[in-house]
Amino acid sequence: MESLKARILAEGRNMGRGILKVDSFVNHQVDAALMYEAGQELARRFANLGVTKVLTAEISGIAPALMTALALGVPIVYARKTKPITMPERIYTRTAPSHTKGHEVALMVSPEFLGPGDRVLIVDDFLATGKTIDALVQIVRDAGAELVGIGAVIEKTFEGGRAVLEHYGVPIYALVTITSMEDGKITFANGVGQ
Repeated sequence: MESLKARILAEGRNMGRGILKVDSFVNHQVDAALMYEAGQELARRFANLGVTKVLTAEISGIAPALMTALALGVPIVYARKTKPITMPERIYTRTAPSHTKGHEVALMVSPEFLGPGDRVLIVDDFLATGKTIDALVQIVRDAGAELVGIGAVIEKTFEGGRAVLEHYGVPIYALVTITSMEDGKITFANGVGQ
């Protein structure tokens, strides 16, 4: 997705240690038009899989997942990181390490919104180590639902996440693939970078 690559090059900041700051258009301030375009493309890629729910983790995955769900005409469910009093006692919960927070975070989904018969597409902002997405896959399995695909806005291949997820045997697609962030540069799969 060329528009996303252009924004990463113009506004993304390589913070070192594999951290890419995209707070001005994905993670903190959200460019709704760009996320709409991202959602349209992800929905196009997964349109033939009979998706009934899009699942993501709060908070950074919500914008692209919402736009994907909108394009597919299905609900979005997001895994909460803190349990509100409105959530039932029995929930699906897993933990995953947060690269940017520096500690484990809980991911919780109510069985009211995910269960047998659901065909789930997981969408997140990043595919890096794959551990957050893997925790979401475990929630899908715990719920008795079926995983049908995994989508990400940005994949950082050098962190090995795809290898963690490939054994699930579902399509994995990222809008932009970054192969290196060494020496302060961002290099995309097609070799273009800064």
